[in-house]
Amino acid sequence: MSSLTLAVGRPTLADKVFARGIATDLVLIAAGAALTAVAAQIAVPLWPVPITGQTLAVLLVGVFLGATRGALSLALYAVLGIVGLPVFSDASSGWHVVAGPTGGYIIGFVFAAAFSGWLAQREWDRTPVWAFLAFLVGSVIPFAFGLPWLAAALGNLGLDNSLPAVLSSGLYPFILGGVIKAALGAGIISLAWYGVRRRDARSEATAE
Repeated sequence: MSSLTLAVGRPTLADKVFARGIATDLVLIAAGAALTAVAAQIAVPLWPVPITGQTLAVLLVGVFLGATRGALSLALYAVLGIVGLPVFSDASSGWHVVAGPTGGYIIGFVFAAAFSGWLAQREWDRTPVWAFLAFLVGSVIPFAFGLPWLAAALGNLGLDNSLPAVLSSGLYPFILGGVIKAALGAGIISLAWYGVRRRDARSEATAE
């Protein structure tokens, strides 16, 4: 196994599944960006707004890869969209998307992946309850970037950018979906850890 790796800090689920190494890290970073691009095109009808897979993918990538690789993966995703690949929601792309009202959320994805990965490296993803909390906390971060960005963009367009207006359009409709995605993410990661533990237990039994 190569001693060179982009992973910094404690191991994550990815390191339990794959051997650490630069080549592996690059593949995982690219795969995380691709997963986010695919998930951004998925929308499940739900009141008051559809649930998209984008944020769930962002947090899964962060938790699976850890802080450094997760952030690099989402930074790659943003760059691919900016240069013209249709990876943003509704197969959109271009600098104008990032510069537009929703651009702050895309920037926030990088930090959300980094923070959720940081929590995973501190074993928040090892049990369903803590994993749910990790996903829930991670879900808040894109809004920390997205809401001020949205307010500024609305103001530049001459639209109402008061706090109630921004929260009504940029936060409140997404709360229910965020909770549901946090639960889904926690379930997926918990099942993955269960599979890893069973594999390790079988290996130990075979070695004995």
